[in-house]
Amino acid sequence: MQIKVNNQEYQVQTKISIEELLTQLEKANTTGIAVAVNDEVIPKNEWDSHFLAEQDDILIVTATQGG
Repeated sequence: MQIKVNNQEYQVQTKISIEELLTQLEKANTTGIAVAVNDEVIPKNEWDSHFLAEQDDILIVTATQGG
C-alpha cells in the first residue's frame, strides 16, 4: 500500500494503524507529536484504531521549544 508521510512516499503493509506506522518510523515513544491524515488531525487516543488507506497523506509534526 502506498502512502505519503511528510511529503515522502512510503510502501507499507495493508491495514496499518497510525500507532503501528509511528512504531515503524521509530516515533512511537516520542512526546509532543501530532498526526494529521488527509488534513484532519487525529486525536492520540484514536491512533491505535485509525487505520490508514491507500494514498493517505500523513503529516507528523513534532513540537519544539524555542522562540
